Amino acid sequence: MKPKIVVFTGAGVSADSGIATFRDSDGLWANYRIEEVCTPEALQRDRAKVVEFYNMRRREALSKEPNAGHLAIAAMEEWADVQVVTQNVDNLHERAGSSRVLHLHGELMKLRSERNPNLIYPIEGTEQSLDARAEDGAYLRPYIVFFGESVPMFEPACEIVAEADILIVVGTSLAVYPAASLVHYVRNREVPIFLVDPGTPNTALMRNPLTHIKERGAVGVPMLVEKLRNEFTE
Repeated sequence: MKPKIVVFTGAGVSADSGIATFRDSDGLWANYRIEEVCTPEALQRDRAKVVEFYNMRRREALSKEPNAGHLAIAAMEEWADVQVVTQNVDNLHERAGSSRVLHLHGELMKLRSERNPNLIYPIEGTEQSLDARAEDGAYLRPYIVFFGESVPMFEPACEIVAEADILIVVGTSLAVYPAASLVHYVRNREVPIFLVDPGTPNTALMRNPLTHIKERGAVGVPMLVEKLRNEFTE
């Protein structure tokens, strides 16, 4: 039987493809305050600015390519039952070949009704027009979970993590909640957790067997995947 491997990824895995994170001092977010472009209040106050910010993020994301970390995660599907849970809103996991990806914080390549969060539409290209509307007549907005909004995919993500035989955590500071608490939903204390991050994410409350690979995702994930593949296919 194939092992069930859940891969929980954060901004670090996409940073290796050149996508800026809001924590980068010289990144895309450096010229913006979160309150200006990533809150419901910002959307009401200056819709044009918010829409253009996400058009810019879309252009950036589509100009980048999946890196070795994304590709290694996708390659595990050859010998494992793999589910990706990501905090990222880009589609690099999908473009790398991962077939099961749950986005906790929304997706850049989709829009939704401002009135009904269940009316979701794919966007062609990179540009959302200011006057685009949903079928309910409301304006469309980026399909992004803004700061201050609930995370509707959190419960499905918890259910996925609870089924894991192995949990791999890549490129996340484990500081953004509720996403960071996903690591506590593993089925039991025997499930191994592999952490791939060059920094020191907050692991104080983890009680499972923990292996910390202090490498960037594009380096550490292929190393880990090769190790696991040898264990499960030999």
